[in-house]
Amino acid sequence: MRSEVLGTVYLLLPLLGGAALHGLCMRTGWLASLKRPIDGGRTLRGRRVFGDSKSWRGPILVGAGAGLVWALQRHVLHGLPACAALELVDFAELPGVAFAVLAGFVGELAELPNSFVKRQLGIAPGATARGPLALVFYLWDQLDVLMGYGLVLAFAVPPTPLRVAVSVAVVAGVHPLLSWLGYRLGMRPTAR
Repeated sequence: MRSEVLGTVYLLLPLLGGAALHGLCMRTGWLASLKRPIDGGRTLRGRRVFGDSKSWRGPILVGAGAGLVWALQRHVLHGLPACAALELVDFAELPGVAFAVLAGFVGELAELPNSFVKRQLGIAPGATARGPLALVFYLWDQLDVLMGYGLVLAFAVPPTPLRVAVSVAVVAGVHPLLSWLGYRLGMRPTAR
């Protein structure tokens, strides 16, 4: 069981790499030309579809960062016995970097339904819901990226109940900490 847990965490590292690259570019202003809203400024019922905070820079950079970490795992770390021992499947047999780029890209796009619902309910970007919906949106905020990433990853690494549970626990536990840290480092506009 220990190897299954560690192997699942190892599979999540490309997603972390994608988030780190995106955060770095947010902090430094790099690739600002990609900071164009995905919704193009469109509205529905007088409210933005996703808002300015959901730009093309996110999916592109999370995809690129995931691809970089995947390449590192597949072509460098796979050759180190300690790292290869963490692999749930032989990384040399997994799809190439384009697959990881797609997984990161889709993971970031998986935030869009959440943003859409929040905008339509009048919840500002970075804000949280109040009342009974607060818990629903809190959990959705923690897990939406994982759902998109996991959907693509499932084509190469079969999900199991344990892998899903570990992924949810890791992301739900680490996401708030990384959000807070990203905020403190100036990599994101809010600590949520």
